[in-house]
Amino acid sequence: MAVRFPKHLKPIEPQGSVLLEEERNRSTFNSKELTKYIYGKDYIEKRNHILRILQKDPVLNDKSHRYYNGREFRFKKSLAAAKRFAELVREYNWSDEDYGIAEFLFDEPSPFRLHRSMFMPTILNQGTEEQQKLYLEPARRYEIIGCYAQTELGHGSNVRGLETTSTYHPETQTFELHSPTLTSAKWWIGGLGTAANHAIVMARLISNGKDYGPHPFIVQIRNLENHEPLEGVTIGDIGPKFGFNTVDNGFILFDHFHVPHIAMLAQYSRIDKVTGEYITPPNSKLTYGTMVFVRANIVLESRYVLARAATVAIRYSAIRVQGFDVANPKKITVADGSSIKTIETPVLDYSMQQHRLFPIIAQAYACHFTGQEMHRMYYKNQEKMARGDFSYLADLHASSSGLKSLTTTLAVSAIEECRRACGGHGYSLFSGLGQFYQDYLPKATWEGDNYLLTQQTVRYLLKTMRSVVSGKINSKNSTFSSEYISEYLSNRKARCPFTSVHDLHNPEALLSAFKFRAAFLIEKAVHSIDIDQTSWNDMLVEIYRISRAHCQLLMVSNFVKAVYDTQNKVAKSKMEQALQRVAILFCLSTLEQEAADFLTSGYLSPEQALMIKQHMITVLKSIRPDVVALVDAFDFPDYLLNSALGEYDGHVYEKMTMMAEKEPLNQTKVVDGYHEYIQPLIHNGKNNWKIDQKGIAKL
Repeated sequence: MAVRFPKHLKPIEPQGSVLLEEERNRSTFNSKELTKYIYGKDYIEKRNHILRILQKDPVLNDKSHRYYNGREFRFKKSLAAAKRFAELVREYNWSDEDYGIAEFLFDEPSPFRLHRSMFMPTILNQGTEEQQKLYLEPARRYEIIGCYAQTELGHGSNVRGLETTSTYHPETQTFELHSPTLTSAKWWIGGLGTAANHAIVMARLISNGKDYGPHPFIVQIRNLENHEPLEGVTIGDIGPKFGFNTVDNGFILFDHFHVPHIAMLAQYSRIDKVTGEYITPPNSKLTYGTMVFVRANIVLESRYVLARAATVAIRYSAIRVQGFDVANPKKITVADGSSIKTIETPVLDYSMQQHRLFPIIAQAYACHFTGQEMHRMYYKNQEKMARGDFSYLADLHASSSGLKSLTTTLAVSAIEECRRACGGHGYSLFSGLGQFYQDYLPKATWEGDNYLLTQQTVRYLLKTMRSVVSGKINSKNSTFSSEYISEYLSNRKARCPFTSVHDLHNPEALLSAFKFRAAFLIEKAVHSIDIDQTSWNDMLVEIYRISRAHCQLLMVSNFVKAVYDTQNKVAKSKMEQALQRVAILFCLSTLEQEAADFLTSGYLSPEQALMIKQHMITVLKSIRPDVVALVDAFDFPDYLLNSALGEYDGHVYEKMTMMAEKEPLNQTKVVDGYHEYIQPLIHNGKNNWKIDQKGIAKL
């Protein structure tokens, strides 16, 4: 017989639903209006339509197994879900956007994930028409399943150091793929372990004795008939990971494995079939545009991660009561309206909880507006590149690299901070934060390690500083980066004008502080490298700091521009005022966190830094009435959250006990294994027992 909680028992009053309703009633704006502003009406309707499909689907509607089962069971369920997604694409004729929405809502990494996100896009962007017809069309029908094999056991971020080779033989018109060392094994490749039968393999192209560096090759790795690995291929799964265990990250080695000439993706560069001559790409910069797009999407995804973690923690903190605030007791009207009574204080009313959580909400909105701007800039840059104008590309690529690093670092930290802010219950998987953290964590490493990426950002910024100083930049080729650097160089002695707390709500003054700090750090780095001859390696810590400063400036600039720009679509309204308060919170909380840089630059005085620190409590209080509405505006359905603590209606304790009832250990009153391992120990003391009238053994 399974263990069940007594159904007549209810949580202590007031109920979580009552407390959340009270929170929503005190908001200064309508959260549904903000939802429309964030997503747009069309997206919301499309998402809700797809959500209904998933919730009714017999394979995809139930997520209850996720918190109770091991990898083997979950992986098989994930394969079933991946197959069902492929069927739904055909059934509903889903676009890439539709599929992305469905994948986001389902919220489980899939064995087919890289098939759609890397395998097919790479063929589309780098394959010829012939290659697209041969490989892309069956891939879209899931008649072949692919992955993207770049990372190796011994090399990750340093793509130039990859060891796998692909040597062209004109006499057979084949490429010979070979793994010369143990460390050349492709490793961490999603979908490779068990699911994929094709792979795009990044290997060093060698032709006529010359090494041309890594190039992409499309390679069949398993028999389409029985899925067995082909001869000359060693392939498998790399084993259990910290998270992401519904994906079969795999390894592969090649032993002089031959593939046909058409295997090399040849949209940009190719090998002459007869002579083996290497024909170079028309412009090596073209591939950077794709990276910018990928990283812009990562920035936009970060807003969801930050907001989702905050949604759980904020809603739960509004419901969880703990102790009494004597100076400001919490009072509510009883259900029948007959009286007002004092209750324990919700932890959301404690300033420490606010200091931990409210800046995360601000970061979510900052990522939202920055991601939108990144997308706008990407499409503008694509138009320029089509005309042969690459002037935007370097600045955009550098900023996207740094922003990927910063926003994913913020998001990873936010999930853990929100989990801790949920107290003991945050440690339960039922919080919805544990597996979420585990599965998001790789984002700090893939698409560029978060520390290494910052070097790309800062190389560009140092070059820009040198160009500005030497007069090589004018109004025609200026960028955001060159403009704030020029502004700094024109007045290095500028100092912060803050004299009262009123000044701390001036967005332009706050923006100026972030500009000065970033430019100051860049100038000092140029001096260290060019004048003091400091090595690049010895500058790496400072380089990370510069990238962080530049990207925080970008986020401040984009946030301020979005909510203070009178041309913006947000009407002068309560909603706009709320967003402006959130923008100020983002600026001040970031400034407080990074105060050392502002003080070191001389722009901020110790007295001003202290004023900001003391004013933060007032700013947090100004946000307090709106925090539940601010997370509600992201409109995450309970189906996505899969959280007892964060569900919309606030039935926290009922949901926790209901989910505990589903624990496999609770399906019998005496655990399996009792007779083998517990009973022999307990029965050693049988002589000391007394049996009562009900037949129960006691000491």
